Amino acid sequence: MNRRPLRSCGATAALSVALLLSSCTSAQQTEVTNAADGAGTLHDPLFPGLGNSGYDVRHYGLDLDYDVRGGDLKATAEITAKATQDLASFKLDLRGLKVTGVRVGDEEAAFSRKGDKLTVRPGSALKKGTEFRTKVEYGGRPQEMTDADGAREGWVRTADGAFVAGQPMGSMSWFPGNNHPADKAAYDIRVTVPKGYTAVANGELRGTRDEDGRTTFEWHNGEPMASYLVTATIGRFAVRTSDARDGLPLYVAVDPAEEKRSEKVLARLGDVVKWGERRFGRYPFSSAGAIVDHMAQDRIGWEALETQTKPLYAGAPTLSTLVHETAHQWFGDSVTPKSWRDIWLNEGFAKYAEWLWEEDAGGKTAQKAFEEVYNSDGDEPRWAFPPGNPGTARNLTLDPVYDRGAMVLQQLRKAVGDETFFRILKEWPSEHRHANADSKDFIAFCQDRAGEDLTELFDVWLYGDEVPDWEYTGGEE
Repeated sequence: MNRRPLRSCGATAALSVALLLSSCTSAQQTEVTNAADGAGTLHDPLFPGLGNSGYDVRHYGLDLDYDVRGGDLKATAEITAKATQDLASFKLDLRGLKVTGVRVGDEEAAFSRKGDKLTVRPGSALKKGTEFRTKVEYGGRPQEMTDADGAREGWVRTADGAFVAGQPMGSMSWFPGNNHPADKAAYDIRVTVPKGYTAVANGELRGTRDEDGRTTFEWHNGEPMASYLVTATIGRFAVRTSDARDGLPLYVAVDPAEEKRSEKVLARLGDVVKWGERRFGRYPFSSAGAIVDHMAQDRIGWEALETQTKPLYAGAPTLSTLVHETAHQWFGDSVTPKSWRDIWLNEGFAKYAEWLWEEDAGGKTAQKAFEEVYNSDGDEPRWAFPPGNPGTARNLTLDPVYDRGAMVLQQLRKAVGDETFFRILKEWPSEHRHANADSKDFIAFCQDRAGEDLTELFDVWLYGDEVPDWEYTGGEE
């Protein structure tokens, strides 16, 4: 633990060093007499086993050494956090992998494992408000994970490396941490791989180093990031760098098998970022990009993830998918839900961005897209549950979250008018930049900007169980 400097004890120069040390130790022990064990949950309504209480992570330093051929990982995680209560012990999320040592500050710490929880017990209790550093040494063969809906995530091995994705649980398959969107932190990620391979992570590449036939890539992500948005994808990528606007760097890594099919769409990335700035306000991060790997989408069960600064695509993306994942940089990555129940704040906005992009390009309007979704035949699951309350983990990425989430926004647009609506689209991600928010926050925000009570609109479209009249935006039906 971080001990107070001697002068904090209020001792005079006449006291001996021994007395000073004794006084400081006694005072510190008294202050943490009532220290308790940090809980292994943040009580997420969909994923109660994810996340831990008692501390707030400020920074992760991950040092990974990966054997591409054998699939083994040797790693160290240094986690800087602040205690939010007096802590006798705390927990980290970690699945599989063998922990070989833990230190808190400069002292070795006791640790134990149960399920996906690594419990750390420092030699001395941690006082509330103390910033502390935990170093975990670990390794083994990281495994992919299967979600409640059958999709794959985590550390997924590929023919030439690994496809690393974390929504909603997968980050704990390759590093220990507080695995919940509510605890965001900065990251420095160093990945060592055989020479000829490329390791791509979030943020900006600070440098590379070759030694003994291996290359180390050093990545820095300075803005707060939720654990599910972290990646360290490895492969034999073709890399291209450029600028989007005002020096905003773009870093694009593409598997050669997808390079030709991706070329035209990826060439639009800068245009999409600029369009996003016009609609949603200034781009929230210090770099942008994309990672296009070569994966069978029917094997992993999805096509893309909005990994922060560099969305991860299982194969060559379509333009609408590129728009969707880029929009997530504002909605989901910068403004992140407080819990997984409010994922519509990610997916509804990103889906609506697809509609708006097409409208701005002179194609189908957002209202027309709304009507087509509403009137589509044979798609009853769209009305299976309200977007504001998915109910279970397996519903996390189903149609109501995406399509009905976007429909909520179109109804909001009709209710408040274009001027107020587009002001909301810009000011919402600006006011909550790099923070967490939930549906209640969004509703209150909209009502403040609109200057009117929008309760009934959201009750019907966001939380209602019945199929609403498609023209209904509030008041009596």
